Amino acid sequence: MGRLVPAVTRALDILELFLEGDGTLSAPEVIRRLQLPRTTVHELLTTLAARSYLAPVPGEPGRYRLDVRTYQLGSRYAEQLDLAAEGRQVAVEIAETCDETVHVAILEDTDVIYIAKVDSTHAVRMVSAAGRRLPAHCTSVGKMLLASLPEAELELRFAGHEFIAMTPASVTDPDELRAELAGIRERGIAVERRESNPDVSCVAAPVRDSAGRVVAALSISVPMIRWSDEREEELAQLAAKGASTLSVRLGHRGRA
Repeated sequence: MGRLVPAVTRALDILELFLEGDGTLSAPEVIRRLQLPRTTVHELLTTLAARSYLAPVPGEPGRYRLDVRTYQLGSRYAEQLDLAAEGRQVAVEIAETCDETVHVAILEDTDVIYIAKVDSTHAVRMVSAAGRRLPAHCTSVGKMLLASLPEAELELRFAGHEFIAMTPASVTDPDELRAELAGIRERGIAVERRESNPDVSCVAAPVRDSAGRVVAALSISVPMIRWSDEREEELAQLAAKGASTLSVRLGHRGRA
């Protein structure tokens, strides 16, 4: 790894301060928070403003806000994002950690579509596959995504819907499903026990975009021979970690 350039590091430290608070800062505030020399801070602020990374706040002399160049960089980054590709990269990392199958899925109407899947090294058949569609109410990713919807939208999607069962354990009663979704909202984790595959259980966590919206879910699927209450809790934490990592890659900041 090459040597870090101190001046560049300090300039980036200044820019990252604007991610907090109301998004405006004065030179004295930067000096206090970064413990940098007064002359250095003024030179860096002047340079960043000259290059359109910072701009003076109208009507507030001596205060700065982010300028158009930071927006342009953020927009270009967002254009290059690919949820499926980013999801697969994170899924690979999580699968390597737990050696279980990891999925990333999105919601479409009342179904989920798997956009990424990374298998474990164990030979266990899964009903899922990248590109496959399954009923949302039978999967942990689906329940996580349904739980993220406003109540009115949820009711609209399921008006007149027939809840099919994929296994004897599938939840097909609308009232039972609503109660389960309420619990998922409270916990922030969805669990599915043998509802899409009689030999497999899953845990899932929400993936958020830069606006904080739930746009996908990441799950870990485990054969019942390796499932236990302790394993469920361990994998729930790992799924949450993976979903958080993917959310950050999509531009989300703050707690999911």
